[in-house]
Amino acid sequence: VQLVESGGGLVQPGGSLRLSCSASGFTFSSYVMRWYRQAPGKERELVADISSGGSSTNYADSVKGRFTISRDNAKNTVYLRMNSLKPEDTAVYRCYAERFGITTYKYWGQGTQVTVSS
Repeated sequence: VQLVESGGGLVQPGGSLRLSCSASGFTFSSYVMRWYRQAPGKERELVADISSGGSSTNYADSVKGRFTISRDNAKNTVYLRMNSLKPEDTAVYRCYAERFGITTYKYWGQGTQVTVSS
């Protein structure tokens, strides 16, 4: 099982980035996908999540209207489009997969650094 994030980097305030998380080794289309972030000295924060089929999404208040989560089940990939970035968005962003059932399965990616600075 692997979740591999990409697309992070250094961007100026007001800029945009698109993160990708490519999944392998499990049935991606059966899993809820989430993006979390954690800044130094701060608790981990749930940024956004998307249902297995992609019809339902939820966002943290801090990113609502600026970030968009989406998924392509044919490509086993979940995305996080981030617009109007602010310095407080600086963090390590990690994707997370979860399937609920008699047994719950959970997988984490290794993370990608996003730095918003002028």
